[in-house]
Amino acid sequence: MSQSKYWFQQTPAWVWFSLIPILGGFAIAYGGYKSKTKTWIVIGIIISALAFAFSANNFALAIWMAQIAVAFYLRKSFLVKTYPKNLPIPEEQELANLVASNRDKVDINECSKNELVNYLGLPIVYANNIESLMNEGYVFTHVEELIEIAGIPEKQVARITPLITFGYNHKKEADFSWKRLNTYSTPELIACGLDGAIAEQIVAERQRRGEYKSLIDVKQRTGLPLTTYQHIA
Repeated sequence: MSQSKYWFQQTPAWVWFSLIPILGGFAIAYGGYKSKTKTWIVIGIIISALAFAFSANNFALAIWMAQIAVAFYLRKSFLVKTYPKNLPIPEEQELANLVASNRDKVDINECSKNELVNYLGLPIVYANNIESLMNEGYVFTHVEELIEIAGIPEKQVARITPLITFGYNHKKEADFSWKRLNTYSTPELIACGLDGAIAEQIVAERQRRGEYKSLIDVKQRTGLPLTTYQHIA
């Protein structure tokens, strides 16, 4: 049994303590304290106060049954709110959505392999695919790309979708595309395979009139043949 399945099958001790007449409401308040849910704390205190006030009449049994029902009703929400951050998101879609609502989102274009595997719960083979694509400068923009390009099954993608975002880092893209012509120095362009004279001309024109808008803009402004720097794209 996976750790996530085991987690959601347990019943917290405070839920069982709710079975205690009169004092059981404080167990609900404790559950609210542990899950940082102020509303539950208030509900638990109110239930206990009512239980004390009506302990000697016919309402006592109804209040006792109510506190038990409330505690067991809140059990699942408590487990979701306190789901350990070191556990991957659950396989079940409903639970995955609930857990995701209480977790920080991960930028798929900036995250580490550790986050892909241990935070999102992706199998290592898919984490390797994403890492490889990112290392080549690919920038993901939509969940469909994780299926079509990274080869992740639709079920896996649907499970992690509530937890991911697609940030755009223009500096990162600039390291893997023609936009390097806008950021690299002459020595860096030469290291990428450009002829020294061509690299100097490209940098000089950029410093004189600003960044290039496209490869065609480079050609028009420098007069250099596209073939002399096309390989950097």
